[in-house]
Amino acid sequence: MIESKLIHIPEPKLTFGFDQKMEDPRDGLTLFGAYSKNKHIGQISVGIIGSKEQREYVKSYLKRIHQPVISEKTDVARPYFPGLEATFDIFINIDAIQEVDVPRSKIDEFLKYTDGHQRVFNLTNLYADKLTKYLNEEHIPVTVWFVAIPDEIYQFGRPKSKIPKAVDNKTVGLRKKDRSSNQQFLFEELNDLKEAYEYEINFHNQLKAKLLSEKVVTQIIRESTIAYETLWTDQEKINYEKQFDTAKAWNISTTLYYKSGGLPWKLGEVRKNVCYLGLVYKQIELGENRNNACCAAQMFLDSGDGMVFRGNIGPWYNPKTKEFHITKKDAYELLSMSLESFREKSETDEYPHEIFIHAKTGFDDEEWSGFCEATEGKSKIIGVRIKDDNTFKLYRDFSYCVPRGTTLLVTDKLAYLWTKGYIPRIQTQLGLETPNPISVEVIRGEKDIETVCKDILALTKLNYNACIYADGSPVTLRFADSIGEVLTAGKDIKSEVLPFKHYV
Repeated sequence: MIESKLIHIPEPKLTFGFDQKMEDPRDGLTLFGAYSKNKHIGQISVGIIGSKEQREYVKSYLKRIHQPVISEKTDVARPYFPGLEATFDIFINIDAIQEVDVPRSKIDEFLKYTDGHQRVFNLTNLYADKLTKYLNEEHIPVTVWFVAIPDEIYQFGRPKSKIPKAVDNKTVGLRKKDRSSNQQFLFEELNDLKEAYEYEINFHNQLKAKLLSEKVVTQIIRESTIAYETLWTDQEKINYEKQFDTAKAWNISTTLYYKSGGLPWKLGEVRKNVCYLGLVYKQIELGENRNNACCAAQMFLDSGDGMVFRGNIGPWYNPKTKEFHITKKDAYELLSMSLESFREKSETDEYPHEIFIHAKTGFDDEEWSGFCEATEGKSKIIGVRIKDDNTFKLYRDFSYCVPRGTTLLVTDKLAYLWTKGYIPRIQTQLGLETPNPISVEVIRGEKDIETVCKDILALTKLNYNACIYADGSPVTLRFADSIGEVLTAGKDIKSEVLPFKHYV
């Protein structure tokens, strides 16, 4: 038993080109380039799907980010972007971009549907069907598709969204009592409407889910994100948005590099042959049994690369405890898949020496028995519960809050870790409010709690879907909810073991 004490974990470093290490991803990319710069260079194949107007917005923006993007105000927290080719050694031949048209008239037609299920189902099919058709009929491969959408799809393609009342709105859909009925309607077009109610009202999740089986990598981009100066008339609003231009360029370029097959950076001081697994649970809200849930696992290698393994659907949710737990058999199968994948990707053809399972809830005896059986004779296994904690805050007599990395070691198994806080490098703090810690508890297996906290702090810097200093959550749990939402966005979603980039 250790005595409670307050320590500070130094900021984890990341590795970039030429094996150089820096704290801030933007510093490392600017000075040394991406980690995989010698393996992933040159022209990349890009496609754009959307209406003609939205496609032109994307092409114009891609041209722009080939050049430096500089803020009008000097801000150490928002550094300038050197340009796509200068940073990543990749470029896009604008004239060679593959384009797929989605008629704006069809988009506007479906946006008039008052029934949210029908509206989003038809809108996603507009894009998904055309991408599938391209995949089956065209011979020019596309690595990443930009899905260009008008703001109206973002606005009215989300849960509980309602379109404004208008005389030309269309009431297309079924009554609630008919949506899940097995009864066949006299008119076939009514029967066709049923399928829409098997999907969540969320354009992003539904589109990603429909494309999983085709292994299409997409980046959804709203027109106002990249063309606000053209679309908006409020100069004050435009001037405010300008301050985020460099951040957008960093984020879009980094995710493009990652989704096209590159590794922007990797953890700098991670122990070799260590595997981190984040458990994903999501209730099936569309079914009759509200206890049913989908389980999955996100596996992250010591390189930082990630894979998603889907488990079975079952009655994993306990409404009394509000926790998710799977059976011994399902736990065994899920972890076995992860271990074999790690071994396949390992340079030494070995199982991980240690595997850390991160979850927001605990592990019951049955599922932990399954995990242990899967790792027997292969790997050491440690179960870690990570939760947001708002029971207390720490204050100090300075202008800024406690520094990121502050850690309160309570016992040899429990600690509170501040993943947000003041960061000297960017001279500000992550978040606007006085930060709360996350609680970190080793609840199964044995491992030094300080080492566990160091690993978790490092894993907050592996979000390749953005280019920021750090996240507040480790990547093992950062996208757990969104991945779960994609896997449960519709009934009987088909998915193989796929890289993380297919879900974000």
